[in-house]
Amino acid sequence: MSVTAKSEAQRGPLAAEELRQIHAYWQACNYLAVGMIYLQDNPLLREPLKPEHIKQRLLGHWGSSPGLSFIYIHLSRLIKKQDLNMIFLAGPGHGAPGVLAPVYLEGVYGEAYPNKGESEEGMRRFFKEFSFPGGIGSHCTPETPGSIHEGGELGYSLSHAFGAAFDNPDLIAAVVIGDGEAETGPLATAWHSNKFLNPIRDGAVLPVLHLNGYKINNPTLLARISHEELENLFQGYGWTPYFVEGEDPELMHQAMAATLEQCVAEIRRVQEEARRRGIASRPRWPMIVLRSPKGWTGPKEVDGHKVEGYWRSHQVPLSGMRDHPAHLQMLEEWMHSYQPEKHFDASGRLIPELKALAPVGPRRMSANPHANGGLLRKALRLPDFRNYAVQVPKPGQMEVENTRPLGEFLRDIMENNPHNFRVFGPDETTSNRLSAVYEASKKTWLADYLPEDADGGELAPDGRVMEMLSEHTLEGWLEGYLLTGRHGVFATYEAFVHVIDSMFNQHAKWLDIAEDIPWRAPMSSLNLLITSTVWRQDHNGFTHQDPGFLDLVVNKSPTVTRIYLPPDVNTLLSVADHCLKSSNDVNVIVADKQKHLQYLDMDAAIKHCTKGIGIWDWASNDQGTEPDVVMVGCGDVATQEALAATALLRESFPDLKIRFLNVVDLYTLTPAGEHPHGLSDRDFDSLFTVDRPIIFNFHGYPWLIHRLAYRRTNHRNLHVRGYKEKGNINTPLELAIQNEVDRFSLAIDVINRIPALQVAGAHAKETLRDRQIECRNYAYEYGTDKPEIRNWKWPL
Repeated sequence: MSVTAKSEAQRGPLAAEELRQIHAYWQACNYLAVGMIYLQDNPLLREPLKPEHIKQRLLGHWGSSPGLSFIYIHLSRLIKKQDLNMIFLAGPGHGAPGVLAPVYLEGVYGEAYPNKGESEEGMRRFFKEFSFPGGIGSHCTPETPGSIHEGGELGYSLSHAFGAAFDNPDLIAAVVIGDGEAETGPLATAWHSNKFLNPIRDGAVLPVLHLNGYKINNPTLLARISHEELENLFQGYGWTPYFVEGEDPELMHQAMAATLEQCVAEIRRVQEEARRRGIASRPRWPMIVLRSPKGWTGPKEVDGHKVEGYWRSHQVPLSGMRDHPAHLQMLEEWMHSYQPEKHFDASGRLIPELKALAPVGPRRMSANPHANGGLLRKALRLPDFRNYAVQVPKPGQMEVENTRPLGEFLRDIMENNPHNFRVFGPDETTSNRLSAVYEASKKTWLADYLPEDADGGELAPDGRVMEMLSEHTLEGWLEGYLLTGRHGVFATYEAFVHVIDSMFNQHAKWLDIAEDIPWRAPMSSLNLLITSTVWRQDHNGFTHQDPGFLDLVVNKSPTVTRIYLPPDVNTLLSVADHCLKSSNDVNVIVADKQKHLQYLDMDAAIKHCTKGIGIWDWASNDQGTEPDVVMVGCGDVATQEALAATALLRESFPDLKIRFLNVVDLYTLTPAGEHPHGLSDRDFDSLFTVDRPIIFNFHGYPWLIHRLAYRRTNHRNLHVRGYKEKGNINTPLELAIQNEVDRFSLAIDVINRIPALQVAGAHAKETLRDRQIECRNYAYEYGTDKPEIRNWKWPL
């Protein structure tokens, strides 16, 4: 459906006085936006503008700011008129002035930061802190009241909005999508989120695609296709697009007001019908395409070059204020065109008649508690994870699929928390052995059904398992869900968790900043379950072998990142329970889905996970003395191979003293001053010794361990084995051999590093090499590992 500014103006809902007031309010917003970019003093232009009033460095983005504030104030008008519960997400990353301005005028900014309140001095401070050292960035950062989406990286606004709407039946998440952002893959995929929004139990998402024509200095794709093609595109995505197009403020105000009222009426009609009938079907939700000039209401031309309506308005339309008096004069005229003397009183406050236009209290979008989700967060009703334990009479004797009992735990969490917990995964829930969750809830699905879907499809409109083959969209949904006060888990294959590398980066940075903002309440942690790991990819091959996500995680702030590598079921359950109770963290749990040996009963597992690292006495024989070597396992396969190497060594050299350590919490390796979970130097030296060789068998890339432990006393004797980018279609042991993390390579390494064995151990080394060659040849001939490898158990 196409709605034009001209046609709507003829029957627009705004009376003359309301039109005058909302335009004046918009002028005040635009004035503030320009002031943020340029001014460090003289905020109300009470004296002629001088070079010393201008910031030394002009930073920020003007181009999309007028459109953002235009949308914001029209949403606010409707919130007040209809008492709506609404939050605002700004996709155009650098358009923060267009959001900060109405947030300031609503009074919320001054409530959060009293020294930047509604006064002349408060406005001066407000202007100066924008894109200024010690101040705030040019995005809608965590410091921005009402923001759950920074937009520092483009592409995630729409998925965040849907995450906010899930299980929030009264909420409307209004999201502005920049036309540059609309060119990204994550955003393009997120349009399909409308197939997962249940009109009975969920809220609504109202996207506004803001077409202002340009990116930094290029036209945007969607702004340069025909109206018909654009309309067909969004109809093909399953939306009903409404178009508001033009540049005349009077016509555009009327068009926007009318279109928003029509869209919200359609949202309410869909929801009321579905809730009355109790039938959840997929509607064609409304969306808006707003086409307005880039840099709207700014300078039309500067130095003979077109600015308004062109890419030159993207950032700072006027520069060189201190060296070009003409530009300073143009800036002063530009700012005066918004008539600040009419809109702000002598003290610098917005005049009462304009102040009255905004909603009040928590209905202000910048004060909505959903945008500070920790205020609404309720702790999960967790069953006792001990009830899902596997019995381990003796270590290393039985095999279990590690993630299957976790699926049963998640199933019961979902049953206990039907309105604030969801499981997310890209079509891999069953593959990852988490299929027990379907006993509590099916997969959310509001697209079409086929008869055969009844036989194992596990689809339902009211499902709570979120599956879509786009890690970007899933991660965006989960982040939006968490940021608005709920809980969740995202399970994905290890090699392809890299798809969300940058999303993880952005979320970790958000949490890091948010922890230092007093009014931001703690939110549920982002829990990432990394499965289908590098060491068990018999048929997928080289493409599925990449444990490098852990290296990326370690780059982020230690205040928010946690990495766990539980080796068996009971440690996995203990870790999962801890992570689901935590807040303001990113918890990365690495747990393979295949069968693995079980080592610890639940009591021992809890103690081990609480410490994060520990000696396995049953695998050690150095009690009461110093070890000759320290053997370490970190990760399920790495731990098994390290144990097998220990058994080989003790069989060949009964007098050799071996201390066996297992690491669950990777950050225990860092010094205590570098991470909250880091071991003290005394504890580290006690476990690892100060002078004995350490053979560390690691799940991931070996250099990560050196990076974490480089300051430790015995680092010179730390020898790490890990994945070295070698492998393809291999059996588990053959892949381990290629990367030298196998039992034979580890045992040989120990022999080489203990002086007393370098000569005496020659015969044992020859035997180990022979067995290694036999195992590789067997794998190439029979396509599987030898029975004694497949069926290996801890023998001692």
